[in-house]
Amino acid sequence: MGFRVLTIAREYGSGGARIAKAVAEHLDWKLLDAALIDAIARAARVNPKVVSEFDEHVESWLKRMNRQAMRGAAIAGGVVAGKEECFDAQTMTELTRQIVEQAYADGNCVIVGRGAQCILQRKPDTFHVFLYAPLKERVERLKSRLKPGTNLEHKAREIDSERAKYLQQRFGEDWKNPHLYDLMVSSHEDEDATARLIICAMSQE
Repeated sequence: MGFRVLTIAREYGSGGARIAKAVAEHLDWKLLDAALIDAIARAARVNPKVVSEFDEHVESWLKRMNRQAMRGAAIAGGVVAGKEECFDAQTMTELTRQIVEQAYADGNCVIVGRGAQCILQRKPDTFHVFLYAPLKERVERLKSRLKPGTNLEHKAREIDSERAKYLQQRFGEDWKNPHLYDLMVSSHEDEDATARLIICAMSQE
């Protein structure tokens, strides 16, 4: 196999996290998913919960203005703003890029989301996958993961929209642009089967 890194973008509820984990286990590669949040938190020296607030989300204009106002007030008052007050979407993007590029340099890694398909787009030994599934199937998957009473269709559409906006704002790319991916595949209920399909596709390239 000539590939050193796999990136996986995914619709919410398509089983992307578990499929990525299965691929990583099959290949004995490192998995960078939730671990990426922890890595960014360590690099920025902030609480992982702060990082999670910016994870594949677009910060609203009002929040950006409030954050800048807080910084300005702190500077004007001679107060040094804490690291968590200074952490913002731009910092998140820059640190994500650094960590993804380091993961590529190290090799043998599966990276989930976070614009990795854009950051590593020009790397010839990287394989890019987009996972999707019919909304009805995704809702069924989410029933076991989310609290009863959650509007699952709305939740899936909302998070997909956030991911699409994130990629557009931070990388200027359409999330579902087929030219970003080597493989776009509908995930099966048997997530291990989808993992094997991805590995097979990588071996055929």
